[in-house]
Amino acid sequence: MRLAFAGTPSVAVTALRALVASRHTVAAVITRPDAPAGRGRRLEPSPVATVAGELGIELLKPARPSDPAFQERLREIAPDCCPVTAYGALLPQSVLGIPRYGWVNLHFSVLPAWRGAAPVQHAILHGDDITGATTFQIVRELDAGPVFGVLTEPIQPTDTAGDLLDRLAVSGAELLVATLDGIEDGAIRALPQSPEGVSIAPKLTADDARVDWKLPAHLIDRQIRGCTPDPGAWTELAGARIKLWPVTLTPPQAAASDPGASLAPGELRVERGAVHAGTGSRPVRLGDVQPPGKRQMPAADWARGLHAGPETHLGFG
Repeated sequence: MRLAFAGTPSVAVTALRALVASRHTVAAVITRPDAPAGRGRRLEPSPVATVAGELGIELLKPARPSDPAFQERLREIAPDCCPVTAYGALLPQSVLGIPRYGWVNLHFSVLPAWRGAAPVQHAILHGDDITGATTFQIVRELDAGPVFGVLTEPIQPTDTAGDLLDRLAVSGAELLVATLDGIEDGAIRALPQSPEGVSIAPKLTADDARVDWKLPAHLIDRQIRGCTPDPGAWTELAGARIKLWPVTLTPPQAAASDPGASLAPGELRVERGAVHAGTGSRPVRLGDVQPPGKRQMPAADWARGLHAGPETHLGFG
């Protein structure tokens, strides 16, 4: 089939490369316009745009998919199908009708669970044991179209959202190619999603990533892993914003037997080679941290000279 692939972030690059290596022809790539990035906030192309340029594929960057000039060019390209991975813009009905086989989305959840922009992050935040990926026909309602194929993936206890997305990007790309093969061969058809079990996964904000140390340890662990690498979990100490990487849970038995383990929420205990923080249940051992203007570093390195005591609490400005 002749394809026009739509995607924007690095997680979509794996799908693009898999499609280029498949029996299908990627005639064009659709991505979001260049956006400010880095400390200088210079306009930078998306990861998908960069790879498309390296591969010599025609690149379309409409400000909005409703742009008449974009729609006209897409009609001229005449794709049979438009596969999508994390494009990041809503598609109007006038665009959905251009390819004869429609638009086929690769979504990183087992639909109808976690429709929306951040399915992997919400799966970790909510303590799911299993997630996966789904290919489905795009319709006007968000992530509600009929399903072509599904795969599942266990969520490991130490997985960050980044870890899980990296794995799903690879297996999901294989699923997307297999779905397009099946559509071309007439070997598969889309089946309606179940009306039961629908959940929504909106994009996470910086406020969602602020750690509340009064929460139980297991919820803090999930929050930090679900927000790593984006938007990045954080806390405050003496007015400074500290970025956090995943923590280690103290085993309940060890916490109960350690006379020094009774820490108030956010209270720090600095030991040789380790820093513990109190939560609403039991302490956690901090992983890497990043103070303002400094590099990412182990918490023990950051805590040298901190003189942590009962008055030293994370989560207070």
